[in-house]
Amino acid sequence: MLARVCSASVQGIEAFPVEVEVNAGFGDTIVVIVGLPDTAVKESRDRVSTAITNSGFKFPMGKTTINLAPADVKKEGPSFDLPIAVGMLAASEQFETDQLDNFAMVGELALTGAVRTVKGVLPIAIRAKQQGLTGLLVPKDNAAEAAVVAGLSVIPIQNLREAVSFLEGTEHIAPVRVDTAKIFDEATPDDVDFADVKGQESVKRALEIAAAGGHNALLIGPPGTGKSMLAKRLPTILPPLTLDEALETTKIHSIVGLLAPGQALVTRRPFRAPHHTASDAGLLGGGINPTPGEISLAHHGVLFLDELPEFKRSALETMRQPLEEGRVTISRAAGTMTFPSQFMLMAAMNPTPDGKMPGESRSSPRDIQNYLGRISGPLLDRIDLHVEVPAVKFREMSAAKPGEPSVAIRGRVVAARQRQQQRFAGRKISCNARMGTKELKEFCALDEAANELLKFAMGNMNLSARAYDRILKVARTIADLAGTENILPDHVSEAIQYRSLDRQLWG
Repeated sequence: MLARVCSASVQGIEAFPVEVEVNAGFGDTIVVIVGLPDTAVKESRDRVSTAITNSGFKFPMGKTTINLAPADVKKEGPSFDLPIAVGMLAASEQFETDQLDNFAMVGELALTGAVRTVKGVLPIAIRAKQQGLTGLLVPKDNAAEAAVVAGLSVIPIQNLREAVSFLEGTEHIAPVRVDTAKIFDEATPDDVDFADVKGQESVKRALEIAAAGGHNALLIGPPGTGKSMLAKRLPTILPPLTLDEALETTKIHSIVGLLAPGQALVTRRPFRAPHHTASDAGLLGGGINPTPGEISLAHHGVLFLDELPEFKRSALETMRQPLEEGRVTISRAAGTMTFPSQFMLMAAMNPTPDGKMPGESRSSPRDIQNYLGRISGPLLDRIDLHVEVPAVKFREMSAAKPGEPSVAIRGRVVAARQRQQQRFAGRKISCNARMGTKELKEFCALDEAANELLKFAMGNMNLSARAYDRILKVARTIADLAGTENILPDHVSEAIQYRSLDRQLWG
């Protein structure tokens, strides 16, 4: 007998439907899986056979052929265990149901028949909804994640026998429901706050501008000045995630397997801080079967690169395209995959190899130049704000009065972002940092005084055309924070100030 079971697999960050066809025939007892299965899928023969027996069913005798269609796309992972087992039981007539065309299913089987969690359930649920299916059978710990897709009946399954009983209609399992608004309301508060930071008011101002416009920033200063401490608090002043942003971010984390059991959504902006020994593939994404890297895991959040010059130059240079386009394309012989990567780059570094400022360093000029030369000019041009972080004075460290809390700074940032959303209504632009040439001409016009100031700075600092665009974008953000429609000379002056380290140290 032939049975068909609906399932799905993930390719990139999107899912595609897979039809599991199972035919129970005669001959020697053997299970054959075709349809470009990888090793994990091939091993499902042993997991499924044992799970079927331990669940109280009979293992089908004779030749069982399993086809995973479409046959020209590679299938990966253990998520086909549950649909294969259900298909084998249906093909061997051990239960009857008319629901196989209405429900898709995914899940890894333990040898006991228990259903274990799998990766990528959210994009699979989205695909099931697009196919017009009634519902989706998923492992219990993945149910909340899938249930954020409205209009899809998500059935939590704990073991194989429970799945069969539900499909037969002999056991009722209530679909899982989630309230996305409640999830956002119950999000755990941040465990860090800008109120903890003593002094460094100029740096806080720069980070506020970066958050308000979605700009990349580089913190440069001696060790112990609080660069990492400040960077870790940047997500606390960013605008809250919207539902669409949360869904995009959750899809990526689901594919990589970073969601906690029972977690439905990523409700806080990601903060990723890879070590400087990270490989190109670790940052960019890749592998034999390409998976998202750190820049995609930081989508809609912050990517923090501490000790920037210590990263491999090749790894840093791979980020140039994602910083400009907000996505990364990975090409392999098997095909091309594109992952989203709209992140804020926050980097930190020492000014010299021994950590001291150039005038105080004992390093030779050649050593300093070699150290700073690890960061290319084109990459620096893509960092909007270069911020000097000075040593904190004792008077500021010993002050009893706490600094301004993150919630107050976030209020100003959100107000500035709202002005940007109104300005860019109907365009695929989320913030000032994402403006293109057309938007720069339309929204960043300067009066004569501001234009002369920028012209003078460009000539004296020998800045590139890309740096010119960055200055205009930062000036537009400063004007938004000030609540003014026009960009004033003061706004341009402050924006130019954040490019001064570009030439002061890299000269």
